[in-house]
Amino acid sequence: MTLPSRVADLAPYDLLLSVAETGSIGQAAQRHGVSQPAVSARLRALEATLGVGLLERSPRGTRLTTSGALVADWARHAIDAAHALDAGLAALQVQKESRLRVAASLTVAEYLLPRWLAAFRAHHPTTSVQLTSHNSTDTAADVRAGAADVGFVEGPEIPSGLDAQIVAHDRLTLVVGAGHRWARRRDVDPAQLASVPLVSREEGSGTRTYLEQQLRGSGHGPLTAPILELSSTTAIKNAVISGIGPAVLSSLAVTGELAAGTLIAVPIRQLDLRRALRAIWPAHQRLDGPARDLVRTAAAHRPTTSP
Repeated sequence: MTLPSRVADLAPYDLLLSVAETGSIGQAAQRHGVSQPAVSARLRALEATLGVGLLERSPRGTRLTTSGALVADWARHAIDAAHALDAGLAALQVQKESRLRVAASLTVAEYLLPRWLAAFRAHHPTTSVQLTSHNSTDTAADVRAGAADVGFVEGPEIPSGLDAQIVAHDRLTLVVGAGHRWARRRDVDPAQLASVPLVSREEGSGTRTYLEQQLRGSGHGPLTAPILELSSTTAIKNAVISGIGPAVLSSLAVTGELAAGTLIAVPIRQLDLRRALRAIWPAHQRLDGPARDLVRTAAAHRPTTSP
């Protein structure tokens, strides 16, 4: 249903109410911050549209005709409703600006978002951030369902139904415990990696999906079934340190363990495991407010040791 043409624009009616209240076209113009000729022109156009005279002008001022008084009385309810609608919309905007729902894959949530959020809070100190962390597939599902305003994923492709922007890069690293038979090797080839059961994230993890895709692309996939599936990066690292098996993890996640020598990095020949980390949001929807600012913050604070 479309609005009737005579009331599609409420601004002339608002001017009419101001003339009724002030008794002057000039004062009505001042109240609305426009010129007196502009107010007169809008009201003459309204009279022409309605086909009735609304104002009686005299040297002593301007007053409404009987028809004008009726129109003003009817219009007052519509103008009040318009102000109430505007106030409600403003309140929604304030609520949107005061809360930001973020979903992120585990790697991004644990190793990048804390620094991004610290920088973000410098410009949005009153914005409350709600962070949900799980794998990239579930993160994309949250954003598509409207459960998150923005997401961060590490998968190889842009999830369907979403727009994306690259905000950082990392590299997947094959790690083993100090006592593993690969710990003293110079490297392994993709076929060897594919044939060995790994300690791995669950299906849907961006890390696991990216590794599987790269191995298939090199002609060495699929991966052997994992020896152990865990949903926590910390748990995977502890399992590898304990000697359960190798794992492939983000370079961001293993920096401390590699420096301490509790994990050993083993290069993989002829396999490019550098990947993009992306911000995601609903397709064809403009990213604005705190969500836009967080994405800009992320892009401006890329890891200083990005491989």
